Amino acid sequence: MSAPPSALKRADLLTRSERKDLTRNNLLQAALSLIGEGRSFTSLGLREIAREAGVVPNAFYRHFRNTDELGLVLVEEVGITLRRLLREARQADLSQADMVRRSVLVYQAYVRQNRQQFMFISSERAGGSRLLRMAIRTDVAHFTNEMAQDFRTLGLSQDLPTASLQMVCGLIVNSMLAAAADILDLPPDQPLLESEMTENFVKQLQVVLLGASCWRERPRRERKAPAPAADAVSATTRD
Repeated sequence: MSAPPSALKRADLLTRSERKDLTRNNLLQAALSLIGEGRSFTSLGLREIAREAGVVPNAFYRHFRNTDELGLVLVEEVGITLRRLLREARQADLSQADMVRRSVLVYQAYVRQNRQQFMFISSERAGGSRLLRMAIRTDVAHFTNEMAQDFRTLGLSQDLPTASLQMVCGLIVNSMLAAAADILDLPPDQPLLESEMTENFVKQLQVVLLGASCWRERPRRERKAPAPAADAVSATTRD
């Protein structure tokens, strides 16, 4: 039985706003599809992206001024969704150990489900456009600040000063980003390898949190000046 017309809404029945959103999404997906074929984002031209999306080049300019602006949207969309998922994982009524494990599992699943997006993020974070590198760094800062706020709300690392807590959260966020490449490179249908990677990832984050629980930064006025070098002491003695 064929689907009802309402389920097969034709493009010519869409509103102008819906058509605009559809074209925009097609352009974003076209860029990701080309990246999935092994292309670097910086090598993509707008005409190539438009052709992949099935639209004329002029349609590209109705949505993005250039390819960098399209890239910024990709960074933003990944960041918004992932921050929401991880915040939900942290808000669950779990122990710290279980919260870490849940966050790792949520992150791994999201990376696998959004393979092309993370190929893009991993590539642009290390090179490519300076504008996109800065956008990714800004998103990392958002992740770090939100995580630090959640730690305070959940009563974690209460003894740490704000700057130290943000440093700890920054280590966690950067560890997660670095792990994306390992998740992407994991062969399919390898449950033992996946389990081993998960356990290693969980332990890495637990080590960071353990170090944070033992961290006691002394005020500057309590820090002793470095001892003079041995040769300087000897020279003074000789005099």
